[in-house]
Amino acid sequence: MIDAKILVVDDTKSVLSALEILLQFEYKSVQTISNPNLLTSFPNLQEIDIILLDMNFSAGVNTGNEGLYWLREIKKKASHISVIMMTAYGAVELAVEAIKEGATDFVLKPWNNERLLTTVKSAYELRKSQKEVQHLKQKESNLKQVINQNSNYIIGNSKALNSVLNLVQKVAKTDVNILVTGENGTGKELIARELHKSSVRNNEVFISVDMGSISENLFESELFGHVKGSFTDAKEDRAGKFEAANGGTLFLDEIGNLSLQMQAKLLSVIQNRVVVRVGSNKSIPVDIRLICATNCNLDQMVAEGLFREDLLYRINTIQVQVPALRDRDGDVLVLSDFFLKKFANKYGKPSLKINQSAQEKLMSYPWPGNVRELLHTMERAVILSEGNILKPTDFLLDTKTTVSLEGGPKTLEEMELVMITKALHDHDGNYSAAADQLGISRQTLYNKLKKSSK
Repeated sequence: MIDAKILVVDDTKSVLSALEILLQFEYKSVQTISNPNLLTSFPNLQEIDIILLDMNFSAGVNTGNEGLYWLREIKKKASHISVIMMTAYGAVELAVEAIKEGATDFVLKPWNNERLLTTVKSAYELRKSQKEVQHLKQKESNLKQVINQNSNYIIGNSKALNSVLNLVQKVAKTDVNILVTGENGTGKELIARELHKSSVRNNEVFISVDMGSISENLFESELFGHVKGSFTDAKEDRAGKFEAANGGTLFLDEIGNLSLQMQAKLLSVIQNRVVVRVGSNKSIPVDIRLICATNCNLDQMVAEGLFREDLLYRINTIQVQVPALRDRDGDVLVLSDFFLKKFANKYGKPSLKINQSAQEKLMSYPWPGNVRELLHTMERAVILSEGNILKPTDFLLDTKTTVSLEGGPKTLEEMELVMITKALHDHDGNYSAAADQLGISRQTLYNKLKKSSK
């Protein structure tokens, strides 16, 4: 017994009875109506799988127009239903017209029982396949939503960050290749995800690949895929990251870590937008938005012969420079408050606060590890806290970077660091104002802080 619902629509009661008897032993539900006007109000029409529909209902009329009209009405209300047209007046032109209007098949009266059952079974198989396709599409859509879900947010309101976000919004709607640069821990992947979220591909998948973690032996297999038997561990066909990202965005992080040999292979795919799986000769076209990221100076690497210039041109149509945390005036406290709430709730300490002295300590620190370092610092402080107030001693920072203002420095470098720390303290962490007070450039201030943190 096939689990399908069939509806027969014919104005001849003997036809209805004959079809009901024939089909009821094959299908779980068989219903009949003699008046097609009842179709518009038929209960649970959406649940019907197959309709056998007569083409002529008025006496003396055999044009088939009535059947075509009701076929169109059915498709308006439930386009998924497989409709089989029935008529005693067969004509090739009429059958062709019915198929054009969306009919699945055509049956002539009087019918051959075996042939009719075969026709209905074929219509059922078609409907079953359509259901499976719809299910797979829904499953794929749900999977993409899960993959694209990202609990991390771009937090901050500094001028430097807003400038980057404005650039992101300008270029997101295009399909140009983008290179995201910046120090470790600045949030380059978050920027890449923001580009994807703001693009026309935002309903498709975002695939992130850490190029630094892929060995040279597995590079082609990971990115381009392989076929079964192409190497020892290739036990089945597998799509690479380029195929997986088809229609969406492919994010290649740490692209500066690739060898020249891997760069050459990557360049070919980026140029041609075609991949060939390892062990295969078949070319597979891919449609992706490419975003790359690095903390390396690729221009310098090109000059030193470590990075292909033609590859740099391909991936660098637009460059987005993510600012270091020390360049984002005021964002340290904004991020600290965000992370405090996040981890306080996570670890059951919702009443935690940061006192003024601790805020000043956080503001005066140069954060060489950027946002990632701040995140780990806040989580550690929350976990180890014993009271409701976080004090300076609760934040374990690099002592080389945060030399105490009390006591005498022992070296020239320590003296400079004391002066820099005091200047930052006096100007509430404003690097520009601190640099002006010290009579040095903002970049020199950064360099000295970075040197002291090593």
